[in-house]
Amino acid sequence: MRVAVFGGTFNPIHLGHLRIAEEAREALSFERVVFVPTHITPHKSRESLTPPEARYELVRRAVEGNPGFEVSDIEIRRGGRSFTVDTVRELKRERPESSVSLLIGNDSFNEITSWYEYEGLLSLASLIVVPRPGHPVKKPGEVLPVEVARKFWYDSETGAYVNSAGISITYLSTTLMDISSSAIREKVRKGLSIRYLVPESVLKLIKEQELYK
Repeated sequence: MRVAVFGGTFNPIHLGHLRIAEEAREALSFERVVFVPTHITPHKSRESLTPPEARYELVRRAVEGNPGFEVSDIEIRRGGRSFTVDTVRELKRERPESSVSLLIGNDSFNEITSWYEYEGLLSLASLIVVPRPGHPVKKPGEVLPVEVARKFWYDSETGAYVNSAGISITYLSTTLMDISSSAIREKVRKGLSIRYLVPESVLKLIKEQELYK
C-alpha cells in the first residue's frame, strides 16, 4: 500500500489542507493519506495550540466520508514533542507492507535542515513538496547541504529527484488556496464567519466547543 503522511498542527484543519491531500492522492496514486495531528510541534509555541484531543477530533470529522483519508493519533499517544522522523519510523513498523511518503509544504521543505534527524528522515520516506502562497520554490541543491543534495539526481521520466535508495523528492503543483489556520482563529475571535473556509462538520464542532474564542 502506498501511503502519504500529512502532519501538522491542524489548528484548525481547513479546506486548503483537504484539497492538497486529495490532489496528492489522485496525482500520485496513493491509496491512503494519513493525517497526523501533532502533540507538541518543535517549531511552534505550545501556548498557541488548542489541546491535541480537540484538534484530532476536528481532523477526524473533516476526513469522515473520504475512503482515501484517515487520521492517526500516533503523535498524541506518544506525547512530548512531535518529531517527524520518529513518526515515520513508527508508522513503518505499524505498516511494514506500506511505502511511506511525506506530504509537506515548500515552506517546510525550505527549512528541512533545521528538522531533527532530517538526514535520517530522507533515508526513510520520499517527500512530496507542495507550494505554499508567499514561499519560494527551492530545489534540493538550494536547500540541502552539498553532500546530501548530490545524492539526488533529476529523473525526467518520473519528474522527481531520486537517489539510489529509491527515495524521491517530488514537486507537486496543487490548487493554491490562500487559507491559514491562524487567520481562521482570528476570525473566530472577532466573531466573523469561517463558513467555506472549513468543512461544515469542523465549523459545527468549533461552535459546539467554543474553540478559538
